[in-house]
Amino acid sequence: MSSRIIKYLLKRGLLLLVTVIVAIYMTIYIANMGGYVDEIVKSEIYISVSQSIRQNPAYRGLNDTQIMKLINETYAIEIEKIGFDKPFIYRSFIYLKDAITLSLGRALFLYSDSGSKSVRIIILERLPRTVLLFTTTQMILFFIGLFFGLFLSRRYGSFLDKLSVMLAPLSSLPGWFYGIFLILVFASLFRSWFGVGLPYGGMVDAPPPEDKVMYALSVLKHMILPVMSWLVAYSFINVYVRRTFFLIFSSEDYVELARAKGLPESLIQRRYILRPTLPPIITDFSLTLIGSWMGAIITERVFNWPGIGSLFYSASMIFDTPVLVGLVVIYAYLLAATVFTLDIIYAILDPRIRVGGT
Repeated sequence: MSSRIIKYLLKRGLLLLVTVIVAIYMTIYIANMGGYVDEIVKSEIYISVSQSIRQNPAYRGLNDTQIMKLINETYAIEIEKIGFDKPFIYRSFIYLKDAITLSLGRALFLYSDSGSKSVRIIILERLPRTVLLFTTTQMILFFIGLFFGLFLSRRYGSFLDKLSVMLAPLSSLPGWFYGIFLILVFASLFRSWFGVGLPYGGMVDAPPPEDKVMYALSVLKHMILPVMSWLVAYSFINVYVRRTFFLIFSSEDYVELARAKGLPESLIQRRYILRPTLPPIITDFSLTLIGSWMGAIITERVFNWPGIGSLFYSASMIFDTPVLVGLVVIYAYLLAATVFTLDIIYAILDPRIRVGGT
């Protein structure tokens, strides 16, 4: 690897690191609304402490003054325990240091399925479920777009080509919109008509099957409708974009020269059209994949899929700031790692990039 490439990658890595740090701090500030959320959390803690003490039979012999003193003392201990006794601006930099080092702390209200309040455990418990669902979906979309895009680019102006162009606007509606109708048809109507239907939502049957094979089949059954909703929503635009992309490259001079030389069409498609388009296609796939892991909140809510999207929604509703910040930190690191990996691939493999340039 040349010194120019190393210099370029160091510059890109430093820029990404600064971007991640700024993004994390902005998230910390916004998630706390400049400290306003602290007041909400403090009031909820005070109410919880007050109710706990007043309902405790052990304190029924105390008068009102003693009760209030005990409430205030217990409240002060709880506030100090979570660090809320210090100013927000001071705590924000402590949060930033912890976030950068992935010391994500403890959730204020949420728990993992195992009962832990560790933000890291809560997120790592949900992340594989989202990765499973949306990586599967994006892989299917990727190969559909690649195969049919290449197929239609060789049949420009045909009936199928015109049909794909006509169907592309269907992708203007999001996947969760189609998901609602798919649930209505395949889960509700099919169950009333035929006595059987696909699950309304969730990830696995209740109670979960003990056999591993049956458990996997149950998960696959629950994946059908959410995957189908995204395929219906995004397959047509995916095919249209790839088809247009391949058509543009098909008109390049070097492709015309290859055809003039009498090279087989399959070789031209593979070597002269598909290969040059792979870097931007892989870039688009990688960024779309990472984006789908964090951007499918409504889809997960519609299908009650217990992933990152549902966790983000739940944390937003109850102002669980540590979980919100933890989710953004994980996403920022995943996105930065993906972009940096793509930079390395481009710098090494693509000679058209001016390595070290601005």
